[in-house]
Amino acid sequence: MSRNAMRNGGRHATIFLSGFLIGTADVIPGVSGGTVAFVLGIYEELIDAIRAAIPFLRRMVSLRWREALEELPWRFLLTLVAGIGTAVLSMARLLHWALETYPVYVYALFFGLIVASVYVVRTRVRQWGPLTLLVTALFAAGAYVLVGLRPVQTPEALWFIFLSGMIAICAMILPGISGAFILVLLGKYHYLLGALIRFDLVTIVVFIAGAAVGIVSFAHILRWLLDHYHDLTVAALVGFMLGALRELWPWKSVRLVDDVPAERVFFFPTALTSEVALALGLMALGSAAVIILERMVERRKQRGSLPAVATAAFVPESGNGGPVSTDRGRRP
Repeated sequence: MSRNAMRNGGRHATIFLSGFLIGTADVIPGVSGGTVAFVLGIYEELIDAIRAAIPFLRRMVSLRWREALEELPWRFLLTLVAGIGTAVLSMARLLHWALETYPVYVYALFFGLIVASVYVVRTRVRQWGPLTLLVTALFAAGAYVLVGLRPVQTPEALWFIFLSGMIAICAMILPGISGAFILVLLGKYHYLLGALIRFDLVTIVVFIAGAAVGIVSFAHILRWLLDHYHDLTVAALVGFMLGALRELWPWKSVRLVDDVPAERVFFFPTALTSEVALALGLMALGSAAVIILERMVERRKQRGSLPAVATAAFVPESGNGGPVSTDRGRRP
């Protein structure tokens, strides 16, 4: 086997694993697949690949098939989607069981993951200042309020499943905002999880169709924001992640009013029991995993094994203070 073939095989394996991790995160309410993509260093590559879908479809309709395939990073998308799909189909039942049986441990692990992710992602802001700090605080407050909302009763009609897919997928590619949690707020998380488990093909296809429409539309907005307001956009994403930590706090209970769940009450454990110790250990483990993963990505980036698009978020400022976008060869 040639060296190029081995390198391409390793690249596809890495993308598949990245997709698997993103898909696993997206199944958990409160955890964002976008955060995983950001930490893995493929966030901007993913956004650009999604944006390429519209020109691809236009060329396909006009029967310019070869040109369409040449410009669409279909190998990247296919491998990533395969990883995400594998995770969703294989992990849905396991994660559903874990959340029902050991919620403190699951949320402790992911709380540690997100705390470390905030530490990693905040370095993507090239220059912190009063405005970026203000944006972070505002979006953190907004996310904190958002994840505190109670789920609503919504219809199970296919049009609403399509709409849920459009809304949830936008959250799934935003670091810090969980698409699964948006589905909880829309009252469709358990319904769609059940559809996956029983393989309700009609519901799944309608949801995916809505997600496809939503993600292509939203990717254009995100790419424009990253090109023109990079630091403010990343600061907002950091704020989203900080506010979302409210949903992942492991120790919470539900207060009942007339035997009806009214609100969640968050508390700190008062004694270092075995359960608390294990939960704290899982927090540390989650944080360590993110830091180690980020170091591995940095080493690969320094060796030049990551594509230019994937490293666009990490390029330092130019000499006169403006950001440089390497994937376009021009200033945003």
